[in-house]
Amino acid sequence: MECVIFIGIQASGKSTFYKEKFFKTHMRINLDMLRTRNRENVFLQASIDTSLPFVVDNTNPTIEERKKYIDLAKTHKYKLVGYYFEPDYDLSYERNEKRQGNEKVPEVGIKSTLKKLEIPSYHEGFDELYIVRSLHEEFEVEELTLK
Repeated sequence: MECVIFIGIQASGKSTFYKEKFFKTHMRINLDMLRTRNRENVFLQASIDTSLPFVVDNTNPTIEERKKYIDLAKTHKYKLVGYYFEPDYDLSYERNEKRQGNEKVPEVGIKSTLKKLEIPSYHEGFDELYIVRSLHEEFEVEELTLK
């Protein structure tokens, strides 16, 4: 059983990365899609109840915001893996400009998330941590060695 937590600003490639790497193996838990914390909690609980691996595909910028998922995963003996999407404001802005309707995030939202973004660490409880760099059409992934 595995819980994967994505950490990164909006339009950094998190959902695309999910589709490429986890679509066939992990449930996607995403507030953009689910809209409310109540629905998110239902999906989290269903994943736990069925021992289903899942990905939390939200920005999760702060230690405090990640703690809820980390505590849940650790309580239920899930392997905890974090993917930190190295911020590239210009690229995220460019991607965001191509979005339509509700998918487009106000620029102030991206800047706000960037300001509070905290690099994850093993001290939070992660078993594995990776840094993801978006190279426009592909991703470069390497282990995050900060302890």
